[in-house]
Amino acid sequence: MKQLSILDLSKMGRVERLNLINSCTGYKSANLIATKSIDGKSNIAIFSSITHLGSDPALIGFIVRPTTVPRDTYKNIKETGYFTVNHVTESMIADAHHTSANYDTGVSEFEKTNLEEEYKDNIKVPFAKGSPIQLYCKYVNEYYIKENDTIHVIASIEDLFFEENLRHDDGWLQIDKGNVVALNGLDGYCLPKLIDRFQYARKDTPTQSFLK
Repeated sequence: MKQLSILDLSKMGRVERLNLINSCTGYKSANLIATKSIDGKSNIAIFSSITHLGSDPALIGFIVRPTTVPRDTYKNIKETGYFTVNHVTESMIADAHHTSANYDTGVSEFEKTNLEEEYKDNIKVPFAKGSPIQLYCKYVNEYYIKENDTIHVIASIEDLFFEENLRHDDGWLQIDKGNVVALNGLDGYCLPKLIDRFQYARKDTPTQSFLK
């Protein structure tokens, strides 16, 4: 097994190091965050840092990279307080990845890709049409991370939309049935498949499968 030290990493080129560190921690979620500016301009961008923070209250978090350059997603969320999270499917990956391109401020990625805006009753922020799981979220708080000049944004889940066939009787969503992809690093898109699902683990009790 190959072993690398900090000294080895320091000798690497920027792109090689970036790819290595971004992929070594494992699979990440692939989500599109959609927002709308106060003047009505839509924006959509791919994120791989969205994480579950708690179920009651229902909270998620994601990382905003240094704001030394314009970040339309962050700006729109701060100004309006709302955004949507949309799971990326296998058929969406090329367009979803293209949203990471560095367009000028105010240019909507919806106009530069085949991704389509979808609106729901009484919600002014767009969703990504065709996404099997969609979250409508409200900005709650943020924490500055001084170690790398990023921002951890905290948000509440206000509404949840999903394809009914994904839901099990106990509320669990089987997202692989929606062809939802994951990210390996920054640019490797993978299609996960459910292997098993286990009941709540209790000490000195054999692990029990829900599916077998």
